Amino acid sequence: MRVSNSNEERKSCLRGVGVTKVFGTGNKKTVAVDHVDFDFKEGDIVTIVGESGSGKTTLSKMLLGLIAVTEGEIYYQGKLRDIKGSRKKKEYWKNIQAIFQDPFASYNMFHKIDDVLLDCLNMRGCKDLPHEQKVEMMTEACSFVNLKFEELTNKYPFELSGGQQQRLMIARIFLLKPKILLADEPTSMIDACSRSTILDMLTKLRDEINMTVIFITHDIGLAYKISDKVYIMEHGKFVESGDAEEVIIHPQADYTKRLISDVPKIYEEWDLSTV
Repeated sequence: MRVSNSNEERKSCLRGVGVTKVFGTGNKKTVAVDHVDFDFKEGDIVTIVGESGSGKTTLSKMLLGLIAVTEGEIYYQGKLRDIKGSRKKKEYWKNIQAIFQDPFASYNMFHKIDDVLLDCLNMRGCKDLPHEQKVEMMTEACSFVNLKFEELTNKYPFELSGGQQQRLMIARIFLLKPKILLADEPTSMIDACSRSTILDMLTKLRDEINMTVIFITHDIGLAYKISDKVYIMEHGKFVESGDAEEVIIHPQADYTKRLISDVPKIYEEWDLSTV
């Protein structure tokens, strides 16, 4: 069942107008994201759905400020985003964080888990708190994701399973409490049981701190289950967007209809001729 917030009007936290990303020049030019418009509201769970090569990951990198926008504007909390210079970019990153597809590549494997969590507290301005209070905060964050801090202390991330590593990433988010979380295929490399747990934790965290969650995925079934709003992306453009139930139950674009038809159904014979 899809998770929804109340119907009250919420403020825009991240808005884009004509956002475009072009790689290369001349004959080698590739338009990865082509003049897309979007408006993500506070506390919403938004999903950007598209196949590989649709431009969704490139868009996510622009939202994070990891790559520059070629054309168009991005507005953050109602104002034109300004992340020029390292100081402004660090300040922006306090409020927008990410969970990536591969948990094994998300950590510096030479840093112990204690250091990973302490870095989050330092980023929040808690560097001068007493050590006991820091341990209490890290314990609470781990408990939120069903991990025991006392069992993690002095361990390295590579000693955890993939599901545990993703839960540790959510514990980081619990400590940082950003306004926006961008989750790029966060469950695609973990087992089905862990996948459900991760999704439940992310929606619970959204409810607790009114965080906007932006999922990036190819899985339209996942989008229907968790999203308030859905954006369908093909060849760098949004071909359809709106309330998740409206878009997925009553799709208008041919591409959306194809994504839905490609979802296997256990009560129908699977057509593998196009695979």
